[in-house]
Amino acid sequence: MTRSVWVKADDTVGDWDDRRERITAALEAGADWVLVDEDEVARVRELGDINVAAYRTDGDVTLVDDIDDAEADSDDESGAQPDAIIVGKEGEGDATIDLPEDLSGSADLSTLRRRDGDIDRGAYIRILAKEYEHFAETAAADADYTIVVGEDWTIIPLENLIARIGEETDLVAGVTSAAEAKTAFETLEIGADSVLLDSDDPDEIRQTVDVRDDADRESLDLQYAEVLDVERIGSADRVCVDTGTLLEHDEGMLVGSMSRGLVFVHAETAESPYVASRPFRVNAGAVHAYVRTPDGGTKYLSELQSGDEVQVVDIDGNTREAIVGRVKIEKRPMFRVALETEDGDRIETLLQNAETIKVATSDGRTAITDLEAGDELLHYYEDTARHFGEPVEESIIEK
Repeated sequence: MTRSVWVKADDTVGDWDDRRERITAALEAGADWVLVDEDEVARVRELGDINVAAYRTDGDVTLVDDIDDAEADSDDESGAQPDAIIVGKEGEGDATIDLPEDLSGSADLSTLRRRDGDIDRGAYIRILAKEYEHFAETAAADADYTIVVGEDWTIIPLENLIARIGEETDLVAGVTSAAEAKTAFETLEIGADSVLLDSDDPDEIRQTVDVRDDADRESLDLQYAEVLDVERIGSADRVCVDTGTLLEHDEGMLVGSMSRGLVFVHAETAESPYVASRPFRVNAGAVHAYVRTPDGGTKYLSELQSGDEVQVVDIDGNTREAIVGRVKIEKRPMFRVALETEDGDRIETLLQNAETIKVATSDGRTAITDLEAGDELLHYYEDTARHFGEPVEESIIEK
């Protein structure tokens, strides 16, 4: 599941200056969506590149026969159009209009069910009582996004909705803080798909985005394997991966000659008497080697180019993604390093013969030039074959 953060910026949160500050903070923090009123879509587009959801109000929710015309007229003078239309504000979703006993007569639901245009549809629903949970369930059958905002919020309504509609729609839980967002993402161990944050605090917006990133990140079970051999070999085309992100001292990448077994190689974050530290760089090995990507796949080092994403991992197995800024390929002398895993499998990789290349052993950070047979080297192992970087159930021999 890929989580997302929505930031509420409609006319209920202040004047345009207040809303603009929220939208700017959302853009700078890396939020995924902003939720605004329909007449301000163009203003948001001028501020930056972000998904825009817009409320459809002022009678449009009840004039179902005019929906197609309304969508055609939704462009303003600049041609701006939302990425999603949300119904429910000033309608049945927020109790401005009474919820009908027979939901088949709901104007909000009728609007959702008209699918003549290509724009995604969503429902905004305040959970005011038990019947509004039922309304949310009914809306979810037709809504691409179902936004639920609790009144005197307890976790029980969210649990109920996750259990009942989690696979039908993208469930967006209304929150007012990063702490509430964390709870929403963890509820029932499944969590909401997204959160709608109602906060003016730029720090709260940034922290909520951090919570999103933490929820999305994979945690890997890294293990130590005995080094069988460290052999000087000839020169090969070596790849340095320079990221657009500063890497922490205990971070690096997983690389290797066999996709099933990847060796942890430290980023060049340590000071050295030979060269200055380069905390954005991993000297990753030869062009043939694999590197792990954020989706759990692999790429050949030779395939990487500026703008690609690679997975960064620390020695505890915590992961995040980083954008490749540059790839440097140069001919350099190499070591061949062979390991034996707990299962008795043999895996290998090629790494440059240089003191600045560090790997993680059970004794700590170790220069590749000091690595010896018998040392225990940190690696990631999964007993699976790969085809074009994707795991497959197939016998493939790598040696």
